[in-house]
Order: sequence, then structure tokens, then C-alpha cells
Amino acid sequence: MDIAQLQFLVAEAEPVQRELLAGLLRSLGAQHIHTVPDGHAALLAVQGAAPPIDIAVIDLALPGMDGLELIRRLAEEKCRAGLIVVGAQSGDILFSVETMALAYGVDLLGTSAKPATVGRLEKLIAHYTPPGTPVPEPAHPAFTFAEVGKGLQAREFDPFFQPKIELETGQLKGLEMFARWRHPQHGVLGPSAFVPVLEANGRIDFLDWSMIEKSVAACRTLHDQGIPISFSVNVAPSTLSHPQFVGQITACLERHRILPGYITFEITESTVLQHDPHLLERLLRLRMMGFSLAIDDYGTGRSNLQLLASIPFSELKIDRSFVDGASRKRALGTVLKSYLGLARSLDRRSCAVGVETKQDWDFLQGLGCTYAQGYYIASPMAVEDVPAWLAEWREFF
Repeated sequence: MDIAQLQFLVAEAEPVQRELLAGLLRSLGAQHIHTVPDGHAALLAVQGAAPPIDIAVIDLALPGMDGLELIRRLAEEKCRAGLIVVGAQSGDILFSVETMALAYGVDLLGTSAKPATVGRLEKLIAHYTPPGTPVPEPAHPAFTFAEVGKGLQAREFDPFFQPKIELETGQLKGLEMFARWRHPQHGVLGPSAFVPVLEANGRIDFLDWSMIEKSVAACRTLHDQGIPISFSVNVAPSTLSHPQFVGQITACLERHRILPGYITFEITESTVLQHDPHLLERLLRLRMMGFSLAIDDYGTGRSNLQLLASIPFSELKIDRSFVDGASRKRALGTVLKSYLGLARSLDRRSCAVGVETKQDWDFLQGLGCTYAQGYYIASPMAVEDVPAWLAEWREFF
């Protein structure tokens, strides 16, 4: 990143402080610096700048529209600039500002107490990543329940698998299943094309059982190739609570000669919030049979320590919204640390989902997270592609 090419905005009410901040940026090599004295002018500058502002340095105590309101307004405008907030407030206040900015969804590079220093600004600017061009979701028609059902009957649905890596050793420790529809006209489609219509018709179990059967078969395929890896499968509550579930999954494993210890069932945090004793009994039974259980999307619900302690899960999967960018966003990193500490306190393994960069990988290693999963490691792939990917990964590590 060439700082000389970046467009900076400095929003500071006091002329001396405004020039001080601009001078610090110039000493770091910045050549394009716009300065404004209040929040309204800052908002107008961000909205109308051409070329667009890359990084905005904002004082909390701006007149007219203060820094807090400016952050909110920038979020409403879908501002893509990186924000650096400076203020004379205490550290706990600045930390709360980071938490608020995170909740609004702006790209906060960090905060700095006044007076800002060259070293602090340089560190925060280093967090900046130019926004890429948004990739639109592939367009697909709205499929009917009958069309999805026909695809399932034709066995057009296949599981794809994303690797789960042990952070301490770099070894492959598991594969998580993601359902894909190999549509004859529209190519490979993700869950948004078919899950909603199945859920609306109360038949998500059609998909679940197809994916369970094919995932266990894939497990056997890799085991026969000398890759004795574990598989994780997402299961809907309605599928899990079916009276025949235990019998059907037992028969499936017997058909493919797979032991229960190689299969992990993933259930969402919202599922465990139901306080359903029948569900708890089913989860206990599965754990006693040797299956593993993972709580998926952790952090998106409102579960508490007492509730988590009552669920016989073996792994806590932390939602990607608390992982991606945690290495450079203090508030996000603090939340992530607390979740990892919770897993350790309950003597459970932890898995960070959505690891997109080496910075996030290194950060998680330093926190003692058990597993990592995300596009930095690999995209979901067909089972036949796993051996070649694994050979390349082993060379990398």
C-alpha cells in the first residue's frame, strides 16, 4: 500500500490540532490531505470527494455534528473509507466508541487518544485494506418446491467440504459439509437457491438426509485412500428431533463402515436456545453413542454460560462476524477472546469460522484457538478434490 496515493480527510475543530494531524500524516508520506472543521463538512467531503476518501481521521468533539453522529451517518451512507477516531476521552470511552462503530458496520481502523502520535497513526493506517469491487450474488431463478424435490430425486445435490485446520500444528483435523446443487442449466448453486423453499414447506429433512448419506459415503472414500478424517454435518432441529433419527444414522454408518467418532453434528446456537428437554435427550444420546456435537454460529444468539454448560457439545464454532478482522479491530478481538476463554473454561474445543487473512490466522494462533476454517485455508470443494488439496497444504506447512 502506497500511502502517497491515498486520499485522507482530517476532521478537527481546533485549527492547531487540525494542522498537527495533517502534519503527522505528511511526515508518513501522505500527499493528498483534505481538512474540515466540523462534522457536517466532513460528511459532505466524504459524500462528494473525487477521487473518494480512503481514510478519514475524525475527532469525537466536532461541532454541529459530533464524531458519534458522524460515524452513524457514514454507516447509513455505506461509507467505505477507513475511519480513525481521535479524542481526549478516557480509554474505556474510546473502547466503547470502537464497539459502537463495529455495531454500525463501518471500517474502523482504530482509535487514538490525544495527542495523536506518528507511531500510533502509522499503526492504524497499516490496518487499512482498500475495498475490493463488490461481487454480486449469482442470479438464479426462484425455484419451486417441486423443482427442488425433482433435483433431490435426481441426485443433483452433492456435499462440498471445507477443511478445518488445527492452528497449533497446521494439520487437517476435519471437513465441514456444505450442500450444493449441481443444476443442469444453472451450474453449481448455493443454499440460498434451495434451503428457503424447503424450510417453507417443512421438508428440510429431504436435503439433510441426502447430505448425511453422501457425506458418510465421502468419509468412507477418503478413509479408503488413507485419509482417516472426521466430517461435520449441519442438521436442522426438525431432522434431529425425528423419532427415527438415531436408528437411521446408525444404519447409515453401518452401511459405510464408519464409526460414530468420525462424525460431528453441527447445530446452530439458536437451536440450543429452545430449552427443549427432548432435544437435550437426543443430543445426550448421540454423545453417548460416540458422535461429536458442535454449536455453530456462536455469538449470534443470546445463550449464557449456564445454558451452554448444560448442552453436551464438544466444540464451539465462533461465527465469522467475530473472526474476520479481529486482528485489527480491538473491540472485535476482545469479544473473540472472551468466546475462546468460554470454550476453554468449559473444556471444549474452539473453531474460528471465516478466517480470511494471514493476519487473522496469526492472531488466532496467539489466542490459543483450537481450529481455524475459512477461505484463507480453502474454499469448499468436492470430495474428489480433497487429496490433491491436502498434498499441497502439507507442502505449504
